[in-house]
Amino acid sequence: MTVSKLYVGNLSYSTSEESLKELFSSYGNVTSVNIISGRGFGFVEMETPEAAASAKEALNGTEFDGRTIKVDNAKPRKDFNRNNYRGGKRSGFRRHSR
Repeated sequence: MTVSKLYVGNLSYSTSEESLKELFSSYGNVTSVNIISGRGFGFVEMETPEAAASAKEALNGTEFDGRTIKVDNAKPRKDFNRNNYRGGKRSGFRRHSR
């Protein structure tokens, strides 16, 4: 499997998708950038796996917008059932009667 999508963590909340694209474009063509709002991380997709590997090696652990960023291969998203994740449709506290 060739990886061209990178996870970028520890982003400053003020980092823009445009500035992140500019940073990564030094290592190859950037096809997409998606910052998860209010979470401090995002994803950068490079045109080739070689460009992604080069960017990962060069940028992981470097400072960007005042933060030391973490760059790694993006992992495939796992589907999960929210109802099972939260223990079914129950919410709040349950009282046990004796």
